[in-house]
Amino acid sequence: MKASTVAQMRNLDRSAVEKFGIPNDLLMENAGQAVYFVILKEFGVKNKKFVVFCGGGNNGGDGLVIARKIHSSGGEVKIFLLGDETKFKGATGRNFEIVSKMLIEISKVGSIDAIKSVVHHSDAVVDAIFGTGLAREVAGIYDDVIQLINESKKIVFSVDIPSGINGDTGEVMGVGVKAAYTITFGLPKIGNMLYPGYEYCGKLYVSHISFPPSLYNADSVKVEINAPIELPRRNRDSHKGDFGEALFIAGAASYMGAPYFSALSFLKAGGGYSRLAAPLSISAFLANKGSEIVFAPQKETLSGSIALGNEDELLKLSEKVDIVVIGPGISLDEETQGLVRRLAQEITKPLLIDGDGITAVAQDMGIIKKRKAETILTPHLGEMSRIAGMGIGEISKNKIEILQRTAKELDASIVLKGAHSLIGYPDGAVYINLSGNPGMATAGSGDVLTGAIAAMFGLGLSLRDAVRTGVFMHGFSGDLAANGRGEDGITAQDILDYLPMAVKKYRKDFEKISEDLYGSVFIV
Repeated sequence: MKASTVAQMRNLDRSAVEKFGIPNDLLMENAGQAVYFVILKEFGVKNKKFVVFCGGGNNGGDGLVIARKIHSSGGEVKIFLLGDETKFKGATGRNFEIVSKMLIEISKVGSIDAIKSVVHHSDAVVDAIFGTGLAREVAGIYDDVIQLINESKKIVFSVDIPSGINGDTGEVMGVGVKAAYTITFGLPKIGNMLYPGYEYCGKLYVSHISFPPSLYNADSVKVEINAPIELPRRNRDSHKGDFGEALFIAGAASYMGAPYFSALSFLKAGGGYSRLAAPLSISAFLANKGSEIVFAPQKETLSGSIALGNEDELLKLSEKVDIVVIGPGISLDEETQGLVRRLAQEITKPLLIDGDGITAVAQDMGIIKKRKAETILTPHLGEMSRIAGMGIGEISKNKIEILQRTAKELDASIVLKGAHSLIGYPDGAVYINLSGNPGMATAGSGDVLTGAIAAMFGLGLSLRDAVRTGVFMHGFSGDLAANGRGEDGITAQDILDYLPMAVKKYRKDFEKISEDLYGSVFIV
């Protein structure tokens, strides 16, 4: 399923009206009906007390439809207006005229004190204050109302997006409604899917409100939720070479976890042959931990990192494999950083660059632009800051656009790691990954990710699909670890250990995992 910007959704609305002749009144009725259906399904209506907060725009109009439907089905409902009803127009104005003729109490919010008692004595709240187009900090009576809603601890149903959440970024604009359920229309908005907005949504429902698929699947909408991709079968007469060969150039005297986690995760996720080029002094230790890995011990610098003199041997090794991973724990030693830049220029195979490798190439991103073979970068926000040449705060507020621009400029696939990692491609496509949990924010987790991506390529997926699937599988393994052991205290070893189970369940339960997009978005 795709996810739209606010501007894209406005264009879809306009196309629905102008191209397909769907009246605004019908779109609003369908939106209100979708919210009412979720209320009925999740909470019930008859003999329950509802408070509906309506703003002045179309979001408020949706709220009026919802109030009418609750009233018609035996619920007790009170409408609180935060907009000027004399300025209601179009479908919102017509719906206000309808509810005004019904036995529904309608009040304008003048102060919080006047409505506190009603809110606290209600069973549930419908939040139809702001729509997805909010671009300013919430202030005044709006701030007070949102605070009241949150303090009331009532079940909250938010219309389109929780009020106070930016529809394009997921940013909290000062204060935001903490909903139990959010029903969004047409498509999820990017702000519904990115943190912190995603967390404020509660359980997220999507209604296409009668949009034809040609609209909500339009090629112009480039952002999409990372839906699972079916893995190729493992044939019974296969050998290890059939499942990919990977070279990991990683590790230094002070960084022994990163090379181990990256090289072994390739095997744990289904890859066939994992070769690790690590400094000589740590190779014996790593072999005791991961004896299934094939080692290519490397000459060292004085600091215990991989020396520049290994360049020719590493290039020869790279020609024997399907994919090369460089950077995990490779250190910031100046000589080794120079080696990374030289290898990135000369390796002719698909190349995944992570960790300290990203720091190396960030000094000259022209290296990546000039590469003929495919390149994958897996930065966290700090590393993305170095790649894009801008502050972390600036990136955080505009992740999608910056990711799209950077992937295009570098002609590289980029995995921006974090809560709901983003996968960006040179053609502008961006996938929002939904697997994973906060327990995975631990040292070594990103190293396991590199091996998982390489393994998906080894299993036979295209490199583009391998990146998406590797990110999903890594998060899925972390979710299994959290379910088995709890989020607190998950280590990279746990994520690594659960990878075989993750791949097994992914294959066995593929349809179930795919349904409702990994249990995160539900269609109504």
